[in-house]
Amino acid sequence: MNLIITCARHLEPETQEEITKILGEFGDDEPKITITNMSGILTAKTNLDPINVVEKIQELILDEPWSIRYCLRIIPIQIVCETKIEDIEEKISELIELISEGESYRISIEKRNSDISSQEMITKIANKIKNKVSLENPDKIIQIEILGGITGMAVLKKSDILSVEKTKRSLSD
Repeated sequence: MNLIITCARHLEPETQEEITKILGEFGDDEPKITITNMSGILTAKTNLDPINVVEKIQELILDEPWSIRYCLRIIPIQIVCETKIEDIEEKISELIELISEGESYRISIEKRNSDISSQEMITKIANKIKNKVSLENPDKIIQIEILGGITGMAVLKKSDILSVEKTKRSLSD
């Protein structure tokens, strides 16, 4: 998986169709879209760059706000591993390099179907990073998405995570 898509409960099939169509328009004819066993959550494996996909979808919303009806949030994922603190800690080390010297960061953890300790994970990851923490306005976000036994991670700018509602709202401002 390299994208996590959220939608309203019970609209997963419609969302799956919508994201498949969008990825097809962007040039991925065979994305693997999976409706998870968690209500309102789908994962996608596309051969396109996930951050680029989010950017293109944002542009699409700005041009044709009506074209996205079911997707609520789209989160790019760069690395996937098992939901074990040691594995997450090891994999996140590869991503930390994406935070340049002088950039501030924040660690965001979304947990679903897991009782892993967020506090323990944040402490272990933060100990590896020399940069300054900024909870309000970070340059980079270390996004950790736990979906039961699988965890997706990415180091992103705030604009790399798509909230369809916020993007549509920005049109009326």
